[in-house]
Amino acid sequence: MQNFVVNSPSPKLSAASDTSKTPAKTGSSGSLRERESFGSGDRNSAKQNKKSRTILEKRKHGCRKLRSWSRRVRNRPASMVEARATADAGGAAADEGAGLEAAQAGAGISESGKTLRLGSLFGVWYLFNIYFNIYNKQVLKVFPFPITITNLQFAVGGVFVLLMWATGLHKKPSVTQNQLASILPLACVHTLGNLFTNMSLGKVAVSFTHTIKAMEPFFSVLLSAAFLGEVPNPLVVATLVPIVGGVALASLTEASFNWAGFLSAMASNVTFQSRNVLSKKLMVKKEGSLDNINLFSIITIMSFFLLAPATLLVEGVKFTPSYLQAAGLDVKVVATRALLAGICFHSYQQVSYMILAKVTPVTHSVGNCVKRVIVIVTSVLFFRTPVSTVNALGTGIALTGVFAYSQVKSKKGDKKLK
Repeated sequence: MQNFVVNSPSPKLSAASDTSKTPAKTGSSGSLRERESFGSGDRNSAKQNKKSRTILEKRKHGCRKLRSWSRRVRNRPASMVEARATADAGGAAADEGAGLEAAQAGAGISESGKTLRLGSLFGVWYLFNIYFNIYNKQVLKVFPFPITITNLQFAVGGVFVLLMWATGLHKKPSVTQNQLASILPLACVHTLGNLFTNMSLGKVAVSFTHTIKAMEPFFSVLLSAAFLGEVPNPLVVATLVPIVGGVALASLTEASFNWAGFLSAMASNVTFQSRNVLSKKLMVKKEGSLDNINLFSIITIMSFFLLAPATLLVEGVKFTPSYLQAAGLDVKVVATRALLAGICFHSYQQVSYMILAKVTPVTHSVGNCVKRVIVIVTSVLFFRTPVSTVNALGTGIALTGVFAYSQVKSKKGDKKLK
């Protein structure tokens, strides 16, 4: 029994022994978890270390490549550097040369464009002048009232001027009373000059009127010496000899010669050259918008109002359908030609001032001489004016003298500039 009691464990002791065993098991499982957690941490740190080493190796590789490139640049031969610099300089020079060539080409095109526009203006000037003389002569042949015709031409010009200002084609001038007072004498001689020209065209052939008007340089020198005290150059005086001689020769052999036409053309020369002398003496100040075109426009309007009273007092109201029909004239034809003559009259003078603004006075004078030759030839051909050999010779001598006069004045102007 004792043996049985001693050797058989009690329930308490068995429970204690079981309890002691349980912590042992628990302790072993805890240590396993700790080992597992430490193992996973090691693995994570290993991955991070590997990634860091990869990044570091890449940076080291990039640094090695950079050092290698810098060594190659330092060791590059000087000839290669010079060659590259030369190539860059050559490219820049080529670009600059191309730019210069382009600029020169543009300048050439610009100059040729200016020459073309100027040549076109001269052509339009001549064309308007030719048609003015033709239409004007046709009207004056059947309607011998030069004052009315002249004032009608000023009226047409005045309408063009007002339209030009109203539409903004040319800026309207701002004129003072002092300027208007200076312009008034110019308007007076302008009115008389055009009136005398129309009186001559109504009496003699167009070619003869323009042959006489070739004496304008003679009166220019004469009036400049008398009123401005300008002593003419001996060469200038020498060029006047063929002018006067040629006009005299042409007058002696002119088939349509009459004193009224001859003296009217001479009076036209005097008044037009008086206008030039007055322009120098009065010195109208072209301030602001008062340029050559506006000055001519104001003169045109003034001329209309200056001549209107004389038209009513001397000739009366003649240019009416009833009067033209009573005279056996075709109203439509006469009115159309008179209107076209007025348009051409104002247009050729307007273009003349436009040319004068672009060239020197001497160049304009030469162009005017050429214009006179063209008008004489075309009028002879159109109206079939009989011209003798001596008459043609006289006209040619006079026009040659005008050209020589322009050349001498040109050289004189060049010396003044020097």
